[in-house]
Amino acid sequence: MSRVTRSCTPFDGQKPGTSGLRKKTRVFMQDHYLEAFVQSIFNAIGGAEGKTFVIGGDGRYFNAEAIQTILRMASANGATRAVVGQNGLLSTPAASNLIRQRGTDGGLILSASHNPGGIDEDFGLKFNTPNGGPAPEKVTEKMFEQTKTLSEYHTLETADIDLGAIGETSLGKMAVEIVDPVEDYTALMKTLFDFDAIRAHIKGGFSLKFDAMHAVTGPYATAILEGELGAPEGTVMNGVPKVDFGKGHPDPNPIWAKPLVDLVMSADGPDFAAASDGDGDRNMILGKGLYVTPSDSLAVLAANAHLAPGYDKGLAGVARSMPTSQAADRVAEKLGIECFETPTGWKFFGNLLDAGRATLCGEESAGTGSDHVREKDGLWAVLLWLNILAVRKVSVKEILMDHWQTYGRNYYSRHDYEAVDSDKANTLMADLEAKLADLPGTEVHGLTVSEADQFAYHDPVDGSVSRNQGIRILFEGGSRGVLRLSGTGTEGATLRVYLERYMPADGDLEIETQAALKDVAAAIGEISGLHARTGRDAPDVMT
Repeated sequence: MSRVTRSCTPFDGQKPGTSGLRKKTRVFMQDHYLEAFVQSIFNAIGGAEGKTFVIGGDGRYFNAEAIQTILRMASANGATRAVVGQNGLLSTPAASNLIRQRGTDGGLILSASHNPGGIDEDFGLKFNTPNGGPAPEKVTEKMFEQTKTLSEYHTLETADIDLGAIGETSLGKMAVEIVDPVEDYTALMKTLFDFDAIRAHIKGGFSLKFDAMHAVTGPYATAILEGELGAPEGTVMNGVPKVDFGKGHPDPNPIWAKPLVDLVMSADGPDFAAASDGDGDRNMILGKGLYVTPSDSLAVLAANAHLAPGYDKGLAGVARSMPTSQAADRVAEKLGIECFETPTGWKFFGNLLDAGRATLCGEESAGTGSDHVREKDGLWAVLLWLNILAVRKVSVKEILMDHWQTYGRNYYSRHDYEAVDSDKANTLMADLEAKLADLPGTEVHGLTVSEADQFAYHDPVDGSVSRNQGIRILFEGGSRGVLRLSGTGTEGATLRVYLERYMPADGDLEIETQAALKDVAAAIGEISGLHARTGRDAPDVMT
């Protein structure tokens, strides 16, 4: 076993975000590509000498092979210990928990989140810092600089180690500890939730289903829902992780989890259903005959979190991403706690969580979490819902109706216009921004603009300012539209339009969502010139 230094070429110049570097799997499999990025990570954090890292991923194609490469490189770069999930598996929230519990120097998490997996699909790698959260921009900026100049990397010439054997072995001078990926996470959940109450509720006839989508949460959900809580065998659907997610798309939404949605919408469907994504950090919540939007889910959890032991002392505050509906704001106001509106990205929540300013956080893109880790956590959200249902002993629909009758309802939907010509999309946004100052007081489709701006976030913890985070157009009465460009598409630009209409508690709370939002959609369309400029009559996707 010998340490070797090999030459490599700089990257293609793409800056890794807080979700890490994502590329097609075949790109990561190219000679020296993965190695160059791993070395860039180590260089950016001041080297690996004497450090301990958590390493694991969602089990997608190339996950296990990449972990072997990372282990060899960590050892060659002087790391003293690596804590690895058995068979290379660790959900993203479980990895965050291990980083925090073990007091490690961070972790390397292999995932492309909810993107499809397979040799012709997507792969990703990101670095989480010692607080358990995604690397902040100052760290990813250093990684980016490294990728532009890197000329060599360090590794070992050695055979693979057995990732399936729990226990400790050595790789060069580095100890490698293979751990049960589920054990520590389950122990954490037991400190937060009343497992006895949930178990009794299930035993009393409450029925549920969980779709793991052949992704990483399968073993976690099986161990907790069926093992600890006594749900019948088969409660967890698609529970065996597969390298290609069973040729499915591991995104927990009504489109990609349609079999689960069809099941819960049927007359004899379960009382409750849920799903999680590729790496276990997103969730979808369903009740008999209905879908709970992520925005409403965050608000309901904030209003009821005190019913779970881990939150019985109340919440320090609530945080939501700017595009997420304002439903949680109304809960925070009634509770007398702070509510923060941040840019999209979990790193902004991390600052608030570390400072004790927020307890619950959520994004409209199906991510919800709390201060128990520094990542969003799909199964955690499911367990909090189950705890609330076990205590209140009512249906999901009854909880939602009671919530709306207390706080009012924020009708909400996201319209995605995909693969829009990039020049057209950028011009639309620039022209709209140029006229924001003139919009207040304008009446469009019966709605009067009260405020319009390009959202900038002033971090209350570190004082940093993040500008150009999306255009907000607010209307009198609490309705609004938000427009953002997203870089997640592989062709052209994705224009996301978020529509929201507030209905007071004494108003009509059971309108069909798109019908409720019709005037808001028309107003935003007219103000932005959306349809004429994009050449689209309707969005590609509505969620």
